[in-house]
Order: sequence, then structure tokens, then C-alpha cells
Amino acid sequence: MDAVVQRVTDARTIKAYGAVTTVARQLELDPRIVQKWVTRATAPQAHKTDRGADDTRAWDIYLVPGLLHCKYCHQPVARVEPADTAPAYLCGNDCWPKPLDAVVIAAHVGRAILRHAPRIVPSSAGTPTPPHVAAMHAHCVLTRVTVGTTARDMTLTWRAVPLASPDRWDTERAQRVTAARDLTLSDPLRARHLLHDSLTGIDPVSAPPHPVHAEAATLLAVQHLRLGELDAATAWAGYAHHSADHLYGPTDRRSLHALHLFAAAHRSAGHHQRAYHLYRQLGEHSASSDGPRGHRTLAVHATTALVLHDLGHCQAARNLLADTIATQRREHPGQPTTARMTYHLARIRQDCATRGHRHEHGES
Repeated sequence: MDAVVQRVTDARTIKAYGAVTTVARQLELDPRIVQKWVTRATAPQAHKTDRGADDTRAWDIYLVPGLLHCKYCHQPVARVEPADTAPAYLCGNDCWPKPLDAVVIAAHVGRAILRHAPRIVPSSAGTPTPPHVAAMHAHCVLTRVTVGTTARDMTLTWRAVPLASPDRWDTERAQRVTAARDLTLSDPLRARHLLHDSLTGIDPVSAPPHPVHAEAATLLAVQHLRLGELDAATAWAGYAHHSADHLYGPTDRRSLHALHLFAAAHRSAGHHQRAYHLYRQLGEHSASSDGPRGHRTLAVHATTALVLHDLGHCQAARNLLADTIATQRREHPGQPTTARMTYHLARIRQDCATRGHRHEHGES
């Protein structure tokens, strides 16, 4: 982890933005994991007084998912695990040089709400409402909060008509999802329990799209897939994909992630025909967002080739995978995933030779 963080630091001396993504792709790592390592190494530690005397839990500080956006790339920002750092936000596209303190952001938003829309916040007589408590109701009066490289560089977009205050159950659902995400790596069993609680009463087949439920479904599908519980993984991944596609559009990163998860669940369950169509759809959307020769697009094409082989179309699989490898070598020289693609192509050719297949031009 220290070596990866140092590599990102070195990359930032050459290129101001995009260092995390670049290093993650070079090392074939999840950019979110790399960003967490960088954040843990660089985020300032919060003082006890910043947390308040009421021992506020870390996930009570964060705004409702999807409300806070980056000023530069206009994408929703991610939250940092508070295991050993202060609660913070970071831009997934590496637009900021360092994470932003979630406590400071909640304080700014909460004070604005208490100044301009105090009626939306439940309060006890004679007891002042803390700003972070007011910030928990921000989505009722704000449609968007945009922040730049500092917490003070903030723009609030107000609703014309405030939403009704959410009931306690809805608020607790959002808090459980946030807590589950923070615990996904460190305590997966606890995270799974929280996700099940947050989705109580939600039918993945018929429930309407909802941002909190979609996020919970995505996290829960990942957990089920890791445990080999394929029916449950497919059901929740399907709901997450439908919801994200409806809420954010087909090329949003959350929609692409949910679609990839849905396709992977079907492939793991042996539903190769369904998986093939989903990967084809994912490839089209990735080409729209990353370009037809983007690394992620080519990675989807390679997986599509493997699914074609699973379906028995070995010649089509070989052709697609060979073309993908050629494009990968030309467009992304030195990319580590090329070796894996080449390995799979050799494996498919060996399988054809073992089975005695005869393909075009007498090639076996």
C-alpha cells in the first residue's frame, strides 16, 4: 500500500489530475481502493472537538448519497471509510488534491439550512439544533450541493418546494447503507447484516427505483456473489441495474458498475446467453463513455469473448479476443491485462485442439 501511495504521489508531480486512476490501471487495481489508501495516508486526523460531545457516529456526518457533487467533473463524490481517518469525501475522478473533511461540509450545509429553512429540521424546545443534524435533512430542501477543492468553495441549489421530512425509518435506512459501505472490507458479515436491514420490505422484482435502495442492493449483490449465493446476487444486482439506469442514465459510472455486476452474476450462475447480451450492452455503454478503444471497453470485449466460448462459439470467441488483444497492445502498450487476455486466448485454442475442432482456413 505504501508503494502504491508513493507511486500516486510521484505521478501527481507530473500530472495534476488523474494520478489515482492512472496508477490503478497500470497496476490493475480498483481505483476506489487506491484512492482509499491515498486518503488514509494524506487525510488530516480530526480533533475530538470536531466530532461533538454527543459521540456522533461517522455515518451521521455524511449527506444523503448522491447529493454532493464535484464542481469540476460534475459527478457525485464518494465517501471515505472512517476506520482510521476522519470522515471525508473524495472525487472518484481525482479532481481534488486531497479529501475534504465531511464534518466541515456538514457544518456549512447545516448552518445554511438553519438560517434559511429551519422548519424542515425537527427540534426539541429549548435545545439548539447542531448543524450536522440539520445537514441530515439537506435533501429535503436542496437538489444539489457542489463543492470544489475546499469545503468553503460550495454552491447550494435549493428546491422550489421543500420535500416532506423523511420518516425515521427512511433516515435509518440511509444510515445503515452508509455504515455498511464503510464496513464492507473490514467487517463483511456486519455489513451484510446492515444491508439486509436497510432492504427490509423491499422486493427486488417490483420495488420502484430509489437511490438508497439501489446502493444497498449493489453492495448486497457483491456480498452474495462473493459467497456464491448466486440467485440472491442476481436478484439484487438486477434491481440495482434497473434503478441506476432509471435514476442516473445508462452511461453513469454507477449504472455501468451495476450492469457489470448484473452480467457477472448471470455468468457465475451459468446463464451464459443472458450474460452475453448484458456484456454486449455494457460494451456499447462503455464505448459511449470511455471510447471504443478505451481500456474498460476492451476489457468488456475480452470478457464477452469468454462468454462466447462458454456458449460454444469458440471461433467467434477467438476472433473477438484476438482483435481485442491487438487493439489493446496498440492503444495501451504495457497494460498488465494484456497478458491475461493472451492466456485466455491460448487456453481457448488449446481447448479447440483438444476437442478436434476444425475452423476456417483449416485452423484447428
